Amino acid sequence: MKIQAPQEIDLTACEREPIHIPGSIQPHGLLFALSRADMALTHASANAATVLGIDPASILGKPFHRALSGIAAQLEADVAEPVPAGTARYLRTVTLQTDRGEKTFDAVLSGSGGHVVLELEAVPEGASSSIGTLYPALRRFVEELPRASTVERLCHLAAQDIRRMTGFDRVLIYRFDEHWNGTVIAEDRNDALPSYLDLRFPASDIPAQARELYRRNRLRIIPDANYTPVPIQSHDPAPLDLSDSVLRSVSPVHLEYMRNMSTPASMSISILRDDALWGLISCHSSEPRRVSPAVRNACDFLTRIFSLQLEARENAVLADARARLSAVQARLLTHMAGENFFVDGLVSHPDDLMLLTGAQGAAIVTDEHCWLLGETPKESEVKALYAWLSEHHPEDVFATDRLAELLPEAQGYADRASGLLSISISKMRSSYILWFRPEIVQTVKWGGNPEKPVLEEAGTLRLHPRRSFETWKETVRGRSAAWDHSEIEAAKELRNAIVGIVLRRAEELAALAQELRRSNKELEAFSYSVSHDLRAPFRHIVGYSELLRKQEWSELSERGKRYIDTIVEAAYTAGTLVDNLLRFSQMGRTALKPRPVEVGELVQDIRQKLAMAAEGRRIDWIVGDLPAIVADPVLIRLVFENLLDNAVKYSRKRDTSRIEVGSYRDSGEIVFFVRDNGVGFDMKYVDKLFGVFQRLHRAEEFEGTGIGLANVRRIVERHGGRSWAEAQPDKGATFYIALPESEGAA
Repeated sequence: MKIQAPQEIDLTACEREPIHIPGSIQPHGLLFALSRADMALTHASANAATVLGIDPASILGKPFHRALSGIAAQLEADVAEPVPAGTARYLRTVTLQTDRGEKTFDAVLSGSGGHVVLELEAVPEGASSSIGTLYPALRRFVEELPRASTVERLCHLAAQDIRRMTGFDRVLIYRFDEHWNGTVIAEDRNDALPSYLDLRFPASDIPAQARELYRRNRLRIIPDANYTPVPIQSHDPAPLDLSDSVLRSVSPVHLEYMRNMSTPASMSISILRDDALWGLISCHSSEPRRVSPAVRNACDFLTRIFSLQLEARENAVLADARARLSAVQARLLTHMAGENFFVDGLVSHPDDLMLLTGAQGAAIVTDEHCWLLGETPKESEVKALYAWLSEHHPEDVFATDRLAELLPEAQGYADRASGLLSISISKMRSSYILWFRPEIVQTVKWGGNPEKPVLEEAGTLRLHPRRSFETWKETVRGRSAAWDHSEIEAAKELRNAIVGIVLRRAEELAALAQELRRSNKELEAFSYSVSHDLRAPFRHIVGYSELLRKQEWSELSERGKRYIDTIVEAAYTAGTLVDNLLRFSQMGRTALKPRPVEVGELVQDIRQKLAMAAEGRRIDWIVGDLPAIVADPVLIRLVFENLLDNAVKYSRKRDTSRIEVGSYRDSGEIVFFVRDNGVGFDMKYVDKLFGVFQRLHRAEEFEGTGIGLANVRRIVERHGGRSWAEAQPDKGATFYIALPESEGAA
């Protein structure tokens, strides 16, 4: 026999072994299967010949009452009743005539597809199965339950009473983790077998299909690991499913495992929570040992009580944790509600944010910002982690206690973030809150080396269970303390609260925006009405003033003439202001008519008109490349007219005015600018620059109504763009407008 490298064999072979259809049973009983349709015998174990003196082949196909008349006389009515799937029902003790005289058997009934399976298990010699014998142990367990205040104490109590009822040498409470590794959390034993308390056993010891059988068939006993399987005979070539059988033969690998463990007899009882396998009560004996069905049923009953109490204890612990974390969450909600931006409430109270999940560090990350709190990776590492989450784990809540196994780069900061819990707080714009836990270097004690050896026997490679169960220690790195259910729930509830806050704020903003739109429409209508109605009175003032000056001029004194000139000038100014106000109010009422506009030609045309108005002045024009855009030609012309006219106007005190018009592309926008060497302005007043009727210079110095730049901003924004300015007093100004590249009007 030689040892081979593990990779030379399919290591998943055990997981595919059809252990539910072994085709044989253990020898301490008999098995018969009947057709549900006509109650004819379809299967019989071969030991019927030696135990009952009946040749199995001679009775196959015959009706139950003829094939097994002695059994049918005692059990025919019971066998006729339907058996729910997933159950094995203990019927009663029956007495049969065997080759050795009368013998008693415990009868058990189960189902298998279209068959009824009847098993007769020989009653162990000297076995006591009366309720009077079992009741004291059950009562003791129930009476001690109130004193078992912790899960650990409850498990120890169950191990003690199961061993007392069964007489096994060692009873273990074995709990599965999320990866199906099992850890012994309680034990009761004598000196015949060594202690396995706190040892861990790998998931491969109990493959997936075996775990499913444990979940479905809660109790399994193997009285002697050195038994010889008894084949099942049948005319039907299809194998009989023995998932619910009590005599089902077990895998040869498992029997080898038991022999290597020096436990020739074992019994296991499944611990279920919400119909899922939580763990096992595993019983071992240093000698072959039989336990009667009555005792096994009592153990199953005790285990069910234990499971209910276990659930109650764990739920109580979870409720305490939830109550504690709810108080933390309430404080966080108060902090967030007191801020305009909820993140401010979290960032300003980092201790509560980390206490919510028991983390040592936290981060809040968006496309634009990254806030780091407590012990965290560097900002660049957190941003890389954020990108990985956005691509691979966009779910609402994600948790791991072994980040480096999923993201190898995380090994570089395992001392700060081996554990990660994250919540996504926005789907439209990726935003996350991350919690970090540092690495905890652990020494795990395994029950022997968990790697199974691969041996060659007769030219065939086969996995074998390990031969030694001596404590085998492994140092585990790259893992943090696991996130428990209450902490993950708390993070999920915080996410829901944040989403609620964001939605509520969005609704409030939407309502304000709607109110603002309504107010703007009313203001536009009012402005239009006022400006339209005022045009006629100002025209009358100008008209009659001109008539007065024309017809009565010679009769007026110098003071009267000066009054007339002032009235005409003021009326002209007011009329211009009204016209501009009317144009501004119409700006929001007129539909855009976008089309291609050659900006270079537009600027050239405006320059020529301005040159006529500025005749006699020296103006140095510098015009760069001005690409075509898609915009409303009438409105965009008004933008450039205002900007160029301002440049000419505010630079007129220079001996030579210098005006530059250019453009550049930036992040999907075309940015146009107009720069002059005029009087400029102080940047602390820049916010007033684009407002209606806002002027930064006296009317005596520079004429104007203060509406031009307001029109510029409004037109640009209606095209989906933006506007801004930069300047220094007496050193000129630059005005910018940015419009979407290759897009139509907004």
